[in-house]
Amino acid sequence: MLERRLAPFGVTVQQATLLMWVARERLSPNQVAPLLGTDTAGVTRLLDRLEGKGLVRRRRHPSDRRSVVIELTREGRALVPRLPPVFGRVSGQLLAGFSEKEMLQLTALLQRMLRNLRDDEGGA
Repeated sequence: MLERRLAPFGVTVQQATLLMWVARERLSPNQVAPLLGTDTAGVTRLLDRLEGKGLVRRRRHPSDRRSVVIELTREGRALVPRLPPVFGRVSGQLLAGFSEKEMLQLTALLQRMLRNLRDDEGGA
């Protein structure tokens, strides 16, 4: 559903998520990878596509010449405010009719699932 709703903006869910993270703070590709659940090669491909669309650029890190940071272009900054409402509408649709108690239960169960995954990272 998210992919379909983001299609008119010319971005995928993963690209939109990267844009929203980078809008909040200056991040390197290495910092973005775990936020998106991918590796650095995946982030590189994502950045290549977003640069091709004119939405981001890579710049040398101001204090570490060996590193780069991701910056939004003017076009990227103009697009970012239009993305969170899409995520909000889809979330609202998914959670329609859930009581507050059910929402709390769902949140607790999802957090437990994430902890289970983190606890198992060493055993892979």
